[in-house]
Amino acid sequence: MEKESRPSWEQPAQFVLACVSYAVGLGNVWRFPYLCQMHGGGGFLIPYLIMLVLEGVPLFYMELAVGQKMRLGSIGAWSAISPYLGGVGIASVVASIYLCLYYNVINAWSFWYLFHSFQEVLPWAECPLNSNHTGYLDECRKATATQYFFYRETLNITSAISDGGGVHVGQALCLLLAWMVVYLCIIRGIASTGKVVYFTATFPYLVLFVYLIRGLTLHGALNGLKYMFTPKLEQLANPTTWINAATQIFYSLGLGFGSLIAFASYNHHNNNFERQAIAVSLINSSTSIFACIVTFSIYGFKATLNYESCLERVKLLLLNTFSLAEDTINVDNITYWITELNKTHPNQFADLLPKLESCDLEAELDTAVEGTGLAFIVYTEAIKNMPLPQLWSVLYFFMLLLLGLGSMLGNVTAVTTPLRDLRFVTHYLSNETTNGLVCLFCLVLGLGFTTRSGNYWLTMFNDYGATFALLLIVLIEIISVCYIYGLEQFAKDIEDMIGHRPNWYWKIVWAIVSPLIIIMLFIFYIINYIMGGTPTYQAWDKDLGQSVTTPYPPYAQAFIILLLVSSIICIPLSALYTYCNRYTDKTDTLPK
Repeated sequence: MEKESRPSWEQPAQFVLACVSYAVGLGNVWRFPYLCQMHGGGGFLIPYLIMLVLEGVPLFYMELAVGQKMRLGSIGAWSAISPYLGGVGIASVVASIYLCLYYNVINAWSFWYLFHSFQEVLPWAECPLNSNHTGYLDECRKATATQYFFYRETLNITSAISDGGGVHVGQALCLLLAWMVVYLCIIRGIASTGKVVYFTATFPYLVLFVYLIRGLTLHGALNGLKYMFTPKLEQLANPTTWINAATQIFYSLGLGFGSLIAFASYNHHNNNFERQAIAVSLINSSTSIFACIVTFSIYGFKATLNYESCLERVKLLLLNTFSLAEDTINVDNITYWITELNKTHPNQFADLLPKLESCDLEAELDTAVEGTGLAFIVYTEAIKNMPLPQLWSVLYFFMLLLLGLGSMLGNVTAVTTPLRDLRFVTHYLSNETTNGLVCLFCLVLGLGFTTRSGNYWLTMFNDYGATFALLLIVLIEIISVCYIYGLEQFAKDIEDMIGHRPNWYWKIVWAIVSPLIIIMLFIFYIINYIMGGTPTYQAWDKDLGQSVTTPYPPYAQAFIILLLVSSIICIPLSALYTYCNRYTDKTDTLPK
């Protein structure tokens, strides 16, 4: 299987950094902290680390081993194991294309925010005035300045998925820039990628470290860290906690997309991928925890500000209503005065009660936000209240951009490597042309996400484009390696590459534990999808200034089904095509 003419990484460090840059992405910053917040703070680390050992590291190891042994992209590698498995590689490529289409749109948003950070006053720091200059715009006043900037200025979003709207020119130009940057980073394949990853894999850590120092010095940061590190162990009895831990490990490491197989196919035959698999998996999980500490320090700052602002409003209300001296009530004794005034002026206090806010720091910290809501709304809300907000905004969105770019390098490589394995592509097209055509194809289709309703379609692709497909792809990968190719043969191949066989732990996890976990996840998602009823999305209501849950229209539901099956269907169709070809060949060789 050795392909001596195949290009290789100049240094093993390039391969490790490429895997780190690919695996450590936006999910580490905006998904993991959300899960910690939802599932008991530090207590969530227990199922998370268990799933890392039982699922994450073994599957990461397996994909690297397959790629390095076969020295082919996903389609060629699985076809080499069995001609009937070529569809597994095709399904991986289709899932990677779906990911490429919308993932770079998020990078375009990062460019948009980055460019808007170079202003004397951050545009999301305050609401714009209405046409009469007599007050703030109604939509912004009902929402917040950060929400308004994201939904109205950045997306200019429609009120429903059915209302397409035109292309947002600013976003389209940012998407063009994002794809130009990606193309320049992969223009010569791994020769270019190997150099870029030195920066994309390391600089985000510098920014995170700077943010950690800044975050720990913010007022109220300790409230957030205390919330994070106080485990709610009762969450361990919740099956959803374990399901989300397994899911986070699975998607965070980028399993099933074919990127890891593609990267490993450029390794030298005797490269020690076992140590690299363990190292990259641990780096990825450590980054998630590190980013979580940074995020919770900022959570604490934002929650404390909101809590103290609430107390200040309550204080002013009490002072004005009961004509008390200004220094009578403060933050420390406000609870006492509420109780006292309720006793001494019950009728007056009863009239005041509907206006009296309930201020609760714990409730502020319990407010969980994930995804774009965390990255582009919660973080920007905190940044605007920091000293020198422009500096922190530039650093933050540049970090997001590098995290997204690093993942995009792996996503695009998962598509281009199998194409370069095809002889007619290699014969007629150069590396630069192949990579350019793939980027152009994704750019053209991705422009649909820059329309005013594009965010709704992006959410649909994110929720349904690869979720089921990846679980099935990886399940078939494990079964193929253990029971079709043979676990003993696989162990011999590993021994041939790194000098020793995998021990009993790897074999047990590959053959039994990991398949059972994936089957469990698969069943959970199917039940969840069926029991969930009509699929819904969050539509922005400008009159209310908030998102409202709205069912997808019938044509969108049909498209969801198409997304769910379009990649998976490649597996049986490819196997059927191979079978028919072989049957035809046998028929042609029969004596006439």
